[in-house]
This record gives sequence, structure tokens and C-alpha cells, in this order.
Amino acid sequence: MDLSHLSDRAMQIRECFARYEQRRVGRTWTREEIAQGFVVDVGDLTKLVMAKAGARRVEGDVDAKLAHELSDCLWSVLVLAQLYGFDLEKEFLKTMDELERGTAAATERDY
Repeated sequence: MDLSHLSDRAMQIRECFARYEQRRVGRTWTREEIAQGFVVDVGDLTKLVMAKAGARRVEGDVDAKLAHELSDCLWSVLVLAQLYGFDLEKEFLKTMDELERGTAAATERDY
């Protein structure tokens, strides 16, 4: 599955959440609230990474929980990119090229 399919699927689920939010609280989450939810997911991810490293105790299957939390974080990133109108695939590749050039230049300076 390519990034555009993942993004489409993420937005389908966002619509499910929006319907749920509307029924439950009378409005849907804003982009800012989705970003705040992402921060919570990153915190959960951090706890699981610590558990995987043996620095924290977590009940149950740490690998399954870690995979789930990584997926939650990816969902947030995909949804936020769509909501802000970014072509995430294009921006990701551009950023990776910039990082590659930057690390290559830094490596050259170090020698």
C-alpha cells in the first residue's frame, strides 16, 4: 500500500471520528485538538519504547502495543498533512534529500 492509500484510509477513519465527536460532544475536533491527541500518542509511544528497552513495565504484549501506537502516530501525521493541504510524500522526499545533503556535507567537513 502506498502513502496515498494510507492517507485516504486515515481520512476515512477521521470521518468516522468526526461523526462520533459530533454525536458525543456536538462538534468535531479542530486541527489543533488532533495535534494535541498526537502529542498524547507520542507520550504513549515513548512509554512503550522505554518498556521495550527494559526501563519501564507494561502489561501485555509490548510489541503489539508498540506497533499499535506507531500506527496511531502515523494516522495523526497523515490526517494533519491532509487537513493542512500538504503533499506528505513530496515533502518527505524533499526533507530526506535535504537531510542527506546536510549529513554528507557534515561528514566531508569532519575529514
